Amino acid sequence: MAAKLVVQDLQKRFGDQEVLRGASFTFEQGKIYGLIGRNGAGKTTFFNCLNEDLPRDGGSFHLVDDGGNPRPVTADDMGYVLSTPVVPEFLTAREFLQFFLEINRDRIPYPKAPDVYLDYMRIDEADRGKLPKDFSHGMKNKMQMLVNIMADPTVLLLDEPLTSLDVVVAEEMKGILRALKEDHILILSTHIMELALDLCDEIVILNHGVLQEVSAAGLNEDEFREKILDALREE
Repeated sequence: MAAKLVVQDLQKRFGDQEVLRGASFTFEQGKIYGLIGRNGAGKTTFFNCLNEDLPRDGGSFHLVDDGGNPRPVTADDMGYVLSTPVVPEFLTAREFLQFFLEINRDRIPYPKAPDVYLDYMRIDEADRGKLPKDFSHGMKNKMQMLVNIMADPTVLLLDEPLTSLDVVVAEEMKGILRALKEDHILILSTHIMELALDLCDEIVILNHGVLQEVSAAGLNEDEFREKILDALREE
């Protein structure tokens, strides 16, 4: 298990627009990082570069294990929960999990029955025989989160994962993420400051293409909020 994800001078442009201008940060296992930025700041672009869905124009990233040894990031290391979940069209929730287990048998060393995972995610028995394409947005998001958890990636990228969930389900998911962080590196992007303050251990601002940690040391909650807002307002 990697101890750190080290991002160095990550750059990405679209034509004349420079979205990432040398973003650098070290994300550590055992923490949930809240990635905050204004609309269009490049949070999803940053995730897409880390997941290698987009080619980067410069910079690099790698993992560092518990012994301090660097190694490249592989596809199995990275999980990505998209803001718009993609679910199967013609498989029920239970069938989808069984299919996912079969095609990932080498990645999941101790597979369980689909219903064990569905119990874990608190998906109702009545919904397990339904097609996920007919689920609500929030339920689709739970299914996407579940398969990422099953794959057990080193790094889990979460792009606005809780905004579509009702209050009860959102609290359940917060509990799951808090339990996951001990053995994983979790980076959660959001534009909702209250969510970031409630769930995340550290706040990282993406502004003008660079990453900046906002420390809460010595500040009360109101002062911390204002410090975050000040960082987002910087021109």
